[in-house]
Amino acid sequence: MRKLVVTLLVGTFILIGTMSAAAQESDPWLPGLASLIIPGAGQLINDQMDRALLHFGVGLGINVGTWIVAAVVPYGAGLVLLPIGGLAYLGWAVYSAFDAYGVAKDQGFTIGLVDNGIGFAYSF
Repeated sequence: MRKLVVTLLVGTFILIGTMSAAAQESDPWLPGLASLIIPGAGQLINDQMDRALLHFGVGLGINVGTWIVAAVVPYGAGLVLLPIGGLAYLGWAVYSAFDAYGVAKDQGFTIGLVDNGIGFAYSF
């Protein structure tokens, strides 16, 4: 299941950008971008399952917690809390992206097309 998720995430980002036939340089931006979109996705690409679950769980907890608190407090105060929760989630997504980028850069993450042109390969 994890390989399928990694395959889908990496395949999506290959379609977005153009890649050379053989990637010789490090491409740590891909896990960073994935974690910016969904916190924990870059850690999953970097094969850090524990960190991926932690980053995803904290992001989900921020969203759910914000909505629960906004639903419990009176109407006017709840509307004030939603942007604060959104900024907290954005901050967590940026932190997650920098974390995934740094780990991918340290590991030498590279991605490129396979020789026959069908599919992809990634290594780190």
